[in-house]
Amino acid sequence: MSELDSMTIDEGRSRRHPAGRKAQLVAYVTEVGQVTVGSLADRFGVSIDTVRRDLDQLDGEGLLVRTYGGAVSVAMSSRVEKAVDLRLGLQATEKEKIGALAAQLVRDDTGIIMNGGTTMLSVARALHRHRDLTIATNNLLVPAELDPAVWRELYIFGGSVRSTTLATTGPTSLRIATGGADLDIRCDLALIAIGAVSVQGGYTTSNVGEAAMMSEMMTRATRVAVLADSSKFDKQLFAQIGLLDSADYFVTDTHPPKELEAAFRDNGVRIITPESGLEPIS
Repeated sequence: MSELDSMTIDEGRSRRHPAGRKAQLVAYVTEVGQVTVGSLADRFGVSIDTVRRDLDQLDGEGLLVRTYGGAVSVAMSSRVEKAVDLRLGLQATEKEKIGALAAQLVRDDTGIIMNGGTTMLSVARALHRHRDLTIATNNLLVPAELDPAVWRELYIFGGSVRSTTLATTGPTSLRIATGGADLDIRCDLALIAIGAVSVQGGYTTSNVGEAAMMSEMMTRATRVAVLADSSKFDKQLFAQIGLLDSADYFVTDTHPPKELEAAFRDNGVRIITPESGLEPIS
């Protein structure tokens, strides 16, 4: 039996006090790795709303990672690449803000490329007022999120499928039905969700194949918008997608740290946040 399962009477009483409950909650999540809101409410004898508030606060303090319907330990979050069902709940509010802003960069009757990642699902939902788009993506979840009235043509890039992201990895190309030749793909806007961004590393992600594909997507677009929430600031992952100047826009939920913000400005990248706003592009 673990120490957490053999609590003393005093420890049981401390559950009723917010500070003591939160400390024990963090200890429990750290031990078991992953929990649900319901299981925590039962364990600590408090309401689901109380648990949700506790988890939001503890996530903000960096003591655990809030997910859809629960939480995971910091160790699990950093050690294991998050599967889609887990990643959908991370930074969900921030992703919705980013998706709405990114959709405003899209012009009707144009072509866009969208990469993998759960942020793109927010973008897809935010495109509901657009029309006559030609959309190409490696994200297998995007088609289900798109209103059918939005797109005129919808293409999925081929390649191997990564189970953790439900996105394909391969060349950014489409083949002619007869003859098997590759078509040259060009679009107005590439929307690229990344894993990390820093002054020195530029835009990075954890997988080499994804990095190569995202970099190629950028080269096929007249304009490039990189998307990342504030949890990605000042971090560098294994594979570089491109330097800061490879994007025209950086769409995020809040202003980056001063050094990173200055680097964007020096490289001609426009930062778009909910505070700065953006007039819809016609």
